[in-house]
Amino acid sequence: MTSAFESYTPPVRLSDAERDRALGLLREGAAQGKLSHDTFLRRMELALVARRPDELAALTADLQTEGRWSKRLFGAVERASAFHVRLRRAWQAERLPKLLLPEPGPHPLRIGRDPANGLRLSHETVSRLHAELALQNGMWVLRDLGSTNGTSVNGRRVTGAVVVQAGDMVAFGRMSFRLSGR
Repeated sequence: MTSAFESYTPPVRLSDAERDRALGLLREGAAQGKLSHDTFLRRMELALVARRPDELAALTADLQTEGRWSKRLFGAVERASAFHVRLRRAWQAERLPKLLLPEPGPHPLRIGRDPANGLRLSHETVSRLHAELALQNGMWVLRDLGSTNGTSVNGRRVTGAVVVQAGDMVAFGRMSFRLSGR
């Protein structure tokens, strides 16, 4: 015969990890557009007051992540896509005209549409006084001079000055070049 103490089993209590996993699934589901804002908020409230694992399971049943094979497949597709992007960038980079770094001198190389510049670029997206390139402390520094359409290095817009080197892709407005050493 069993006593009342032996027949009583306390309810299974949720661990913090289980609750965090459910909350993460809800956040991910909302971010992916699988849940409306109102549904997301309501399910978050219910997850925070849930007492049993089956309550959490009911809140996230329609948001379960992919299985092991699906994850592998999607991972392979993501890697192939990333490779394709890198390949396309490399292909485009090789077709860029070279811009030779100038001989070091006492004055920076001014770049722009104005005929007085050391490097004149006749393109409507290049400002009259667009940028300058100077050798400072043994490093080449490219500075945007408040151009309208911007200066970028390796796809990132330059605000102020940035150190550049041979091999970098530079763009003045929509004119792009690959920096090259002598």
